[in-house]
Amino acid sequence: MISATVVTFLQRAVMQGIPLLYGSTGEILTEKSGNLNLGIPGIMYIGGISGVIGAFFYENSLANPNDANAFLAVIIPLLCSILGSALIGLLYCFLTVTLRANQNVTGLAITTFGVGFGNFFGGSLIKLTGADVPSVALTTTSNFFRQTLPIAETTGAFGKIFLSYGFLAYAAIIIALACSFFLNRTRGGLHLRAVGENPATADAAGISVTKSKYLATCIGSVIAGLGGLYYVMDYACGVWSNEGFGDRGWLAIALVIFAIWRPKLGILGSVVFGGLYIVYLFIPGLAMRTQELFKMLPYIVTIIVLILVSVKKKKENQGPQSLGLSYFREER
Repeated sequence: MISATVVTFLQRAVMQGIPLLYGSTGEILTEKSGNLNLGIPGIMYIGGISGVIGAFFYENSLANPNDANAFLAVIIPLLCSILGSALIGLLYCFLTVTLRANQNVTGLAITTFGVGFGNFFGGSLIKLTGADVPSVALTTTSNFFRQTLPIAETTGAFGKIFLSYGFLAYAAIIIALACSFFLNRTRGGLHLRAVGENPATADAAGISVTKSKYLATCIGSVIAGLGGLYYVMDYACGVWSNEGFGDRGWLAIALVIFAIWRPKLGILGSVVFGGLYIVYLFIPGLAMRTQELFKMLPYIVTIIVLILVSVKKKKENQGPQSLGLSYFREER
């Protein structure tokens, strides 16, 4: 029998890892096109706050919370999150692909902008509610997102570990598997990887480099934004607090390296990272300074993996050759 503590730890590790899986899957898809988007933390913020705004106005349009329609309560914040994330991904593409701005600087600027965007509108919503605490609670909407399978409570430890999550958790795994299949088993995935490896050669072969980068980055941004929506609506039970995301966006980027640019490995890696991130909570008697050391574990593991990958120098374990480089067609 698995102890209750182990079951709780695994359950929380999965919940902690799902936002990281969304972020890493979106970033892997983006990086396979040759774009290095360090704006993922900001995009996750924008995806989260966009969904919160949609849910806030929907809930406030109801005379009675019991009148909420399940479909509308889910689809409105979902579409708002997708739209907000796609727009910021489009902005990144316009700056880095069309205007050929430096990708590192652009990504960092988008992260700063995204966090500020989320905090500004989050603070505005808090003022509209007139709440005494600095947060917005969207309990009605969150309950629909957190709805679990009916058999989760009757199947013991198995149900708690594998069946006790909202639909966005399972969607994250499906999306990761779908991205893996697309990248490795389809012509479109082959074209995308060709663009990331050598855009000049891909261009000469008739592949649209600009179109590939735009599509991969915008879709990757949408996927990452859903991680922000999951965090607010499911993990945080519908409560938005400014600066509440912590460093999860950066952990998602670190997970890309840990998964060696393979979405399927990202599924396992997200659970590992989620467990490492919260393991200090399950070790009794730790001092505050020791807890902070434990929070460094995911980054330490990433550094170790990066060193091992660099030493082995296997091509299949490396990032795209043209990652982070702007493509100038006239220099072809």
